[in-house]
Amino acid sequence: MPTSKKPAAAQMRFPNALKAERHLAKVDKKLARLITEVGRVKIKIDLEDSVFESLAGSIVYQQLHGKAAATILARFVKLFGLSEGEFPTPEAVLQMDELAMRGAGLSQAKMRSILDLAAKCLDGTIPDLARVREMPDPAIIEAFTQVKGIGVWTTHMFLIFTLGRPDILPTGDYGVRRGFGAVYGKKKMPTPKELEKFGELWKPFRSIGSWYMWRALEIERYRKIKF
Repeated sequence: MPTSKKPAAAQMRFPNALKAERHLAKVDKKLARLITEVGRVKIKIDLEDSVFESLAGSIVYQQLHGKAAATILARFVKLFGLSEGEFPTPEAVLQMDELAMRGAGLSQAKMRSILDLAAKCLDGTIPDLARVREMPDPAIIEAFTQVKGIGVWTTHMFLIFTLGRPDILPTGDYGVRRGFGAVYGKKKMPTPKELEKFGELWKPFRSIGSWYMWRALEIERYRKIKF
């Protein structure tokens, strides 16, 4: 079966991370303290991931603990007899026996999502990485959400962690909302609309602000830091 082989992972640091940290610390005092507490942004962009690999991985990870999802993803890739660092092509996935994919641990819904993703990568509904890099955020969201099982949240994760887009605010993300509540002393979890309104302050680096909200949740849970 055909495969898409990538070389040893090529990574880059999140673009303009230092500039983003300085901007956020200047406009938001509470976030400035959090940045001091957490330290530098540690987002790495995987330059060699294809759109298909990135989105298929996101589908597997949906609503699962990271370790469990990683195990299922590894079993899925193993079905194709690939070497480390390789990932099956959309063509290979569409040729794979569905019972075998279910046996790797994919739920019926996730298997159907990955098959739909593969088909849409082949028919051009989902552009390749070179084209995606040239597209504005709204156009990417519109294209990706045509795939079964891929919504705005999954697309936001792709925009941040695969493309390194600087101004994405995943208002529907549980961790971002919880972290925001911890940092800003909210008794109730903020609604997506409330987070969207406050996030205007972080522009044009809302992706970095979001990353710090995830880290704030960890600090609040394990160290009980009060902001």
